[in-house]
Amino acid sequence: MAVTKKEVEKIAELAKLKFSESELEDFTHQMNDILKYMEKLNELNTENVEPLSHPIESTNVFREDELKQSIKTKDALRNAPLADENYFIVPKVIKEKGK
Repeated sequence: MAVTKKEVEKIAELAKLKFSESELEDFTHQMNDILKYMEKLNELNTENVEPLSHPIESTNVFREDELKQSIKTKDALRNAPLADENYFIVPKVIKEKGK
């Protein structure tokens, strides 16, 4: 299976990308190299190979939950550019409907 320059142009169009003629030629060649490699991988016997969710076996290391003293509101707001007694003051980013 090979990819044509026309197909690469279509893929670029779908991705809303524009390429020069030389870039299209390069991408066509690169995509065909990838497909050749995939064909080579398809030759491998994977009958007795278990599917993996991740290529590297790993285990998650959990730590114990520990209660710690929380930072005081006054200290948290100390370096804020704008704040009142209890909250950070930030610019409004959600517009009300109809305004």
